Amino acid sequence: MGQKGVELNDGIHVEIVWTDYMEYRARLRGFDLAKVEQIVRYSGERYVDTVTGRLIAVGRIDNTLVMIPCETGRDSITPVTIHAATRQQVNFRLKTRRFIHE
Repeated sequence: MGQKGVELNDGIHVEIVWTDYMEYRARLRGFDLAKVEQIVRYSGERYVDTVTGRLIAVGRIDNTLVMIPCETGRDSITPVTIHAATRQQVNFRLKTRRFIHE
């Protein structure tokens, strides 16, 4: 598990906390952690999951759309896992209010 200082696109400095599980899931699914970090750090497409309360960062890694649920704290953000997704899945979650804009 590691930490890395990051300034999110709204200018707030927080630490990204990488868990062993997240590193494992990214590796298992063939995603480069540097690209995952770019999405967590810079994605302009972020939602709140109304069921879990987690921040959801959405972005592309190569040609794959991904959703990255994150736990947020006052000074840290912890990516929990990463899922390949379709635009239809994201839109459905927005339509049903499972996801709301941050």
